[in-house]
Amino acid sequence: MQSLLQILLLILDIAWFIIIAHIIMSWLINFQVLNLRQQFVAQIWYGLDRLLEPVYSRVRQFLPQMGGLDLAPLVVLIGVYALRIILINNAAAFY
Repeated sequence: MQSLLQILLLILDIAWFIIIAHIIMSWLINFQVLNLRQQFVAQIWYGLDRLLEPVYSRVRQFLPQMGGLDLAPLVVLIGVYALRIILINNAAAFY
């Protein structure tokens, strides 16, 4: 059962990394450090966007309108971290 816990934690770590990469890439695109006309950058951006948009859209349904500020990635990051804490604290139940 410990291996199952480690696999779940690994999946949450990968999700954390993907969300952080998406957030940093969005900043770099908005500040025009990265250009979406470059094929490689565009492929990574649209791949990450297609992967994360279903999660973000469900979170956006519950968040109030904030103008141009999107808090969905922050809420999802907090959710991933909260799941990680719950799994670690309840690891004794897996044994």
